[in-house]
Amino acid sequence: MTKKELALEVIERLKKEYPDAHCTLAYDKAWQLLVSVRLSAQCKDSRVDQITPRLYEKFPDVAALAAADPKEIEEIVRPCGLGPSKARDISACMRTLHEKYNDQVPTTFQELLALPGVGRKSANLIMGDVFGKPAIVTDTHCIRICNLLGLVDNIKEPAKVERELWKIVPPEEGSYLCHRFVYHGRAVCIARRPQCGRCCLSDICRYAAETKKEA
Repeated sequence: MTKKELALEVIERLKKEYPDAHCTLAYDKAWQLLVSVRLSAQCKDSRVDQITPRLYEKFPDVAALAAADPKEIEEIVRPCGLGPSKARDISACMRTLHEKYNDQVPTTFQELLALPGVGRKSANLIMGDVFGKPAIVTDTHCIRICNLLGLVDNIKEPAKVERELWKIVPPEEGSYLCHRFVYHGRAVCIARRPQCGRCCLSDICRYAAETKKEA
């Protein structure tokens, strides 16, 4: 089976397993997703979703966050960890949206990447979930599972994994596949203790095959 054939099979199986997979961060507006994904660095999505309502109650829109003192933002987002740097990035990002984009989130990948605190993961998430454009979000679940399956070969750098996946994943499937990797990584293919016995991909997974040989 080629990597492209493997990718298509993985896509179809995970579609059946997680038909309603979506972004696990709660948001109503594009700028809120930018805030949440920055807060999610080294922090669980569930914790982020507990904190953001408090942040938006005090600062309900881009203009309010842009005008806020970063220390005020930090006081609220501190439970997400890395409070000072996250607060600075959110403040700078919202100021850029307010001053340059009339409080709107830009619609091109390069413009998103140029925003303070926004990397490829955040930019791809916005492109896929907000604008419905082809996107591949290489978070820790995606990178780990792709290596286990054999979709990529011992590649850990997010940008390199993304580049390899673009070669084998249909553009319209990328965003959904990455969300399904998150679901699967949390429920079955758990870091350091994958549940191969109840995995819908075990018969086509390189890691599972190698584990059987060693048993």
